[in-house]
Amino acid sequence: MPLIPHATRGPGIEVVKLGGSLMGSGGVHPGLRPLLAALARAGAPRVVVGGGGALADAVRALQPRLDLSERAAHEMAILAMEQTAVALADLAPGLAPAADEAAIAAAHAAGRAALWRPAALALAAEVPASWEVTSDSLAAWLAVRLGAARLTLVKTARVELPDGPAEDWAAAGLVDTYLPVVTRNFAGTLRALSIGDALAHYAADAAS
Repeated sequence: MPLIPHATRGPGIEVVKLGGSLMGSGGVHPGLRPLLAALARAGAPRVVVGGGGALADAVRALQPRLDLSERAAHEMAILAMEQTAVALADLAPGLAPAADEAAIAAAHAAGRAALWRPAALALAAEVPASWEVTSDSLAAWLAVRLGAARLTLVKTARVELPDGPAEDWAAAGLVDTYLPVVTRNFAGTLRALSIGDALAHYAADAAS
């Protein structure tokens, strides 16, 4: 099994993973813009991670048609996440795009929430190159690498068990099947929120 990076627990860092379906084939979810605005106002020490959305769905659909390997599809899906990050930066200019730990630290030092541009780090991540590993697992991998205090997964679906465990989320299809493996090395708090609950929570954070 590939090793997952270990890191010292970060000073209150929260990784906030936004589900790819918030920017799916049906367009932008109506709650996405206000959620991004709330996260930008709430600022540091948050790190926003976008899913691959419709772009990753396109990769999945093209893989059998083009006879692509798992490695190629995995790398293309990560590049779909990178493109989603570009789109999120356009929708929420208050977020600070950041490709690595130094850029994330600089954003937080300026009081801003960071927006992860994943290509540089995620393409080198020691995780399986398969659809078992989606953007949820890569967000968890980043949380482990940063030593984050919390990982929050924001979903369009109803969340029955907001505090997990991750194994139950995977069994219900809420997250990918590799997430429970990554989170074994995560020392922080793990939770999942519906977008409505997330918007209420981060709007309150921004106002405090």
